[in-house]
Amino acid sequence: MQIWVDADACPVKQIVIRLAQQKNIPVTMLIDTSHELHDWYSTIITVDKQADCVDYAQMGLLRREDIVVTQDYGLAAMVIGKGAKAINQSGLIFLNENMDKLLMERHIGQKIRRSGGRTKGAPKRTKENDCHFEAVFEKLLSSAISALPITD
Repeated sequence: MQIWVDADACPVKQIVIRLAQQKNIPVTMLIDTSHELHDWYSTIITVDKQADCVDYAQMGLLRREDIVVTQDYGLAAMVIGKGAKAINQSGLIFLNENMDKLLMERHIGQKIRRSGGRTKGAPKRTKENDCHFEAVFEKLLSSAISALPITD
């Protein structure tokens, strides 16, 4: 099992690292060339700054038992399509059951913005947001660990 983080704008990197380290799970952070990241625990992979390069790199490395932390609904859809788990920075676990609605909302927002309209941005992140993410992520990790086959 591996944790992959779409790390360009991820506000929960330190929470992910702390919980992963406690459970001895490797973490890989993926960023594009416009970002710089240094971390003592994670592996950092830097990819080109072209559209969706991080997403494609992540999908090429992803395995079924992995977990991806991302804000990107499109990447999350591909992750769950591959049988892996995906969660966003707010603690929303992406599932087949909620993906259609999320992708439709994204599509509508894009149409509004392309036509010159404005959509509401994300609210300012709070300590409560971090606590909620941490609780949900810890449960997701525990569930994923218990689902792994036992090997000698």
